[in-house]
Amino acid sequence: MSTLSDLVHAQGRLNDADVEWLHRLAGDGQLLADLASADIVMWIESADGSFTAVTHSRPSGAATLFYRDIVGEKVRPQWRTQVQSAFETAGIVDSSSPDWFEETPTRVRAVPIVPKDGGGEVIGVITRHTNLGEARMPSRQQISFDECANDLFRMIASGEFPDLSAPTAPRRGAPRASDGLIRLDVDGITTFASPNALSAFNRMGFDDELEGESLAEVTTRIVPPSRQVDESLPVVVTGRAPWRTDMEARGVTVSVRAIPLKDHGTRIGAIVLCRDVSELRHQEQELITKDATIREIHHRVKNNLQTVASLLRIQARRTRSDDAREALTQAMRRVESIAVVHDTLASGLAQTVDFDEVFDRVLKLVAEVAAAPNTRARTQLEGRFGVLPSEYATPLALALTEVVTNAVEHGLAGQEGIVRIEATRTSELLTVTVTDTGHGLAEGRVGQGLGTQIVRTLIQGELSGTIDWKGAEGEGTQVTIAIPMRWIAP
Repeated sequence: MSTLSDLVHAQGRLNDADVEWLHRLAGDGQLLADLASADIVMWIESADGSFTAVTHSRPSGAATLFYRDIVGEKVRPQWRTQVQSAFETAGIVDSSSPDWFEETPTRVRAVPIVPKDGGGEVIGVITRHTNLGEARMPSRQQISFDECANDLFRMIASGEFPDLSAPTAPRRGAPRASDGLIRLDVDGITTFASPNALSAFNRMGFDDELEGESLAEVTTRIVPPSRQVDESLPVVVTGRAPWRTDMEARGVTVSVRAIPLKDHGTRIGAIVLCRDVSELRHQEQELITKDATIREIHHRVKNNLQTVASLLRIQARRTRSDDAREALTQAMRRVESIAVVHDTLASGLAQTVDFDEVFDRVLKLVAEVAAAPNTRARTQLEGRFGVLPSEYATPLALALTEVVTNAVEHGLAGQEGIVRIEATRTSELLTVTVTDTGHGLAEGRVGQGLGTQIVRTLIQGELSGTIDWKGAEGEGTQVTIAIPMRWIAP
């Protein structure tokens, strides 16, 4: 399915500012469909002078006319004249008689899309397709919803909706018309409140009727003075700004969004949408608490591992056996490499790590080996590992610590040389090549020591990867590690 941007750019007639305006309008397509109880379709002029549908919103409280998606299709002949007229005259055009769509009588309204500060130029058309086959005596709520829809359509045609000062990327729980709608007059007095809106305020402690009341005064009475509130709440509940905020009372959290209604720049009232989001906010708080707990666990694990590493370091310094000292030193480095991963995880919310940062710290651990007597080794890192999940980062950090340490400690023992680490990552494979200019493999065979066994277990067992050693005695060694990335989301 092509996106709105793809479809609009394919027509080659609008600039980026126009596309951004259409995106903002499309973001409220569901609101328009719910208020109008009709299908809402956005049309853009094509290169051949016709019109192409770029968005479609179905009403959530009424039957849809278009059971199949019409996005990407050309405008139908029965709507062509009406859409063309709205586009050319910059005026709202209603059908003069019922239009039949697949044996269903409908009424169509074409509304020109005029961006603010666009010089009055029309960039597209919105059509409202109302199903007349289910016509019945409208309720007061339906009448109020329809009046709100008409006000918004008029504002779209005059470039006053959507409002550029409205925030983008809303939090979860954004109110919809069916969640609760309040209509305010220019003085902030409630002229209509849907049952769901009234219920939301009742749960917060307001036990009277909203209609005829100042919504700002009602909010002041039910929100405790000691409760810290968003500074934008007063202008939202008076309908003066197109913002959204939360209000909380008696353990109930209600998300409130205001849409000022204007007539040629003059504010005539507002629509206030509200939704009880108590459960959503509770879940968000639980997630925040869990994230903090996980970070604290990683922090404590890191501290404990560093304590173990310190004990191993102390023990290595006090032992008299060279073999025991070397074994304890190697164990210390292995523990510290794992601690590096947990330290990185403790500093962020996601359970992923920038492995380039981790490996940079791992190389500093290896530097201690490179500083040994008679060894003058330098490390060079090329390429990038990228971001990896923690279940990949820990075994990979430990395995690379072993490989690079062996290259410095054994491959370059007693001589000067370079250890080059090259990382190459695609969507399917992460390949790491470690090459040294040292002694090479004795008789061309891989050793069977503890370090080699650890590396094989980590790469093959935990990461489902492969590892290959190449090199002959006196010619240096090349170790190639390949890890499949198919389980990692791009």
